[in-house]
Amino acid sequence: MAMSFADRLLNIAVTATLTSAAWIVVGGELMPTREADETAAAPVAAEPAAAPTSPATAAPATAAPAPVAAAAGEALVVPVSGVRPDQLADTFGDERGGGARLHEALDIMAPEGTPVVAAAAGTVEKLFHSDAGGNTIYIRSPDRQTLHYYAHLRAYTPGLAEGQQVRSGERLGEVGASGNADPAAPHLHFAILRTTPEAEWWEPATAVDPYRVLVGR
Repeated sequence: MAMSFADRLLNIAVTATLTSAAWIVVGGELMPTREADETAAAPVAAEPAAAPTSPATAAPATAAPAPVAAAAGEALVVPVSGVRPDQLADTFGDERGGGARLHEALDIMAPEGTPVVAAAAGTVEKLFHSDAGGNTIYIRSPDRQTLHYYAHLRAYTPGLAEGQQVRSGERLGEVGASGNADPAAPHLHFAILRTTPEAEWWEPATAVDPYRVLVGR
C-alpha cells in the first residue's frame, strides 16, 4: 500500500533523529582518543643544560712548588770571586764513585788560589780536613737550619776560626785541589745542607741543589 505524505515525513524525522544519536555516541568515544593522541604527540621539553662553571668558581689550579730560598731569606752569592751565575754548570745530580753515589753539590771551577768567599752570613762551625774533601769549612746559618759546606780549599784565610761570625762575601780561603780533587782541575766543592738546629755538623742532612739557588732555576 502506498505510503501517505504524512507517513513519509514521520519516517524522515525518525531516521534523522536516530542518525544524530549515533554520531553523538561515536563522537563521544572518539574525543578522548584524539586528546590522548594530541597529548602523546606533544614534544617533551628538554631539561636545561647545566650552567658553565665560571672562572670565579672553578677549582684552583695546583700551585707550582715554591723555588728553593736561601737560609733566612738571604740571597746567596757565588762563593768564588769573579765567577758569575751564568758561568756555572749544574753538577748536583752527577754520579760519583763509579755510580755508587750522587755528587749532591756544585763544583765551581776556577784557577788555584782564587778567593773563596762566604755564600751567606753565618757562623764557622767546623774547620775540618778529610781524605775526600781536603781542607773543608762548615758554616751554619743564623737560624741554624742550614749548613754551607766548602771543600778542596788550598788554604784557609789567616785567622779564620771556629765560632767566628762571617758576613756574606767575606773571604774564607782559596780554591785548591786538596783531598781527592784532580790537581789538574782545581775547584770549590760547594754544598747546601738542610738540617735542624739541634743536629751536629757531621750528622745526616738533606742536600739542596746550589745551582738552583744561585741561578734561580
